[in-house]
Amino acid sequence: FFSRGFRVDARAREMELGAFQRDSSANCLLGSAVPPVCRAEPCSLGIDEAGRGPVLGPMVYGICYCPVACQGDLESLKVADSKTLTEAQREQLFEQLDAAKDYVGWALHILSPNFLSTSMQQRAKYNLNALSHDTAIGLIQHALDSGVQVAKVFVDTVGPAEKYQEKLKGQFPGLEVTVRAKADSLFPVVSAASICAKVARDWAVKNWKFVEDLEDAELDYGSGYPNDPKTKEWLAQSLDPVFGYPQFVRFSWSTAQSILESKAVPVRWDDSEDNPSQKSAQSLLSFFARKDVPTERPLHRFFHERKLETVNSL
Repeated sequence: FFSRGFRVDARAREMELGAFQRDSSANCLLGSAVPPVCRAEPCSLGIDEAGRGPVLGPMVYGICYCPVACQGDLESLKVADSKTLTEAQREQLFEQLDAAKDYVGWALHILSPNFLSTSMQQRAKYNLNALSHDTAIGLIQHALDSGVQVAKVFVDTVGPAEKYQEKLKGQFPGLEVTVRAKADSLFPVVSAASICAKVARDWAVKNWKFVEDLEDAELDYGSGYPNDPKTKEWLAQSLDPVFGYPQFVRFSWSTAQSILESKAVPVRWDDSEDNPSQKSAQSLLSFFARKDVPTERPLHRFFHERKLETVNSL
């Protein structure tokens, strides 16, 4: 989904992030309109993410771009690494970035927690670093396809900076690529991308719509980071012993995995019969097993006429 921007007020955010809110199991692409000057002049583009570490909610990758000649104007907005700012400061800076739409553009890719977990647990492992690299590459390509005259790319590294830089240069040989650790504190265009990503993630987490029926479950889940006491408490309380967690939880994260292993009903696979630890555990199958008790309802005559009987085993 590609939208024309989102404001920090709740109503406009609802309008712009509504697609992700309606189906939070799928990823969502959105962004601002491309300023005409960015289609005509060489541009610098920064990339950063928000929400890599939390066990709750989406991870958001953001890009921000402006003409190389307007870098000074971007610096005058006094953008900084989003992690060093308060929520109010981030929202104020995003308002300023969005107001500078005559020379600043941005785009976001929201990766759902369901997508993150299933990607990392599929048969062919898709680790978080590879996923992050592919998302960044996709956003650069998205900017190019949208007509942005990208000349320089600045990226906050994921993994070894030199290898990541070579990977991006191989993918985009015509661009000048710089990958650095702490790039969000070194390059204003990366700081701006960091602010866009963080504002979007904060809103998505605070306004998450659960598709599951949580009944009267407590919804004060804190920041979503594994070391947050509120998050830990919410994870312990929200576990269903059979079905696990709602889609809001990244169930592949070790924090969630350890709770699932200790408190959820274990799954017995056919190739784990010889595992002694599985012998005394209550099987997930037991919740769905047929009970050996007479039924009060007689069988339909269809079964009697054809001499069909119910069996408990094959």
